[in-house]
Amino acid sequence: MDTPDIAENIRRIRDRIANAAIAAGRQPDAVTLVAVSKTKPQDAVLAALAAGQTVFGENRVQEAETKFPPLRAAHSFNLHIIGGLQTNKARDAVRVADVIETLDRPRLADALAAAMQKEGRRPKLLIEVNTGSEPQKSGVSRDDADGFIGDCKGRFGDLLAGLMCVPPHGEDPRPHFDWLANRAAKHGLATLSMGMSADFEIAIAAGATWVRVGSAIFGSR
Repeated sequence: MDTPDIAENIRRIRDRIANAAIAAGRQPDAVTLVAVSKTKPQDAVLAALAAGQTVFGENRVQEAETKFPPLRAAHSFNLHIIGGLQTNKARDAVRVADVIETLDRPRLADALAAAMQKEGRRPKLLIEVNTGSEPQKSGVSRDDADGFIGDCKGRFGDLLAGLMCVPPHGEDPRPHFDWLANRAAKHGLATLSMGMSADFEIAIAAGATWVRVGSAIFGSR
């Protein structure tokens, strides 16, 4: 995909985000676009930066480490880790990321807390909930979510910004988004990362504040 395509795609997605927010009775700038650049080359990220995009998401820490640190000297952006995170990658994630969206278990909480202490960096955190109880996916279960959220709030304080989910493919995402929004409200968490290329407008109607869009910007993988 060439540079003009990425810029135009970003413009179109931003328009759709603003329109969806207005339709939901929200401010057009109430939702942040997270451009998911996983598997895409650094040139694609540079094209998005040139189009004014400043928030990016990567699934794998190793890929993020090679792609983004060299850009920080010349560009201002926020990098989110949005893929399942192994405990042995916690320190690398803390080193490279501004936001980690996939906190989902006590051992990872321990690893992230230790990494923050060692690295002197304190990225924001989101708890990922496996709203569809899918065994192949990461995320804390619905049944364990309340207790885990409470524990993490006590441990991380304001660093715990909100919740994230990935609804099951092929299911109506609305009940999953509504459940996550209700859970965030219950715990006083303001950030909801939900909705991707195929369903972000539904997520915005349910209260999403961050939407993660990859293929609609950068093309299929």
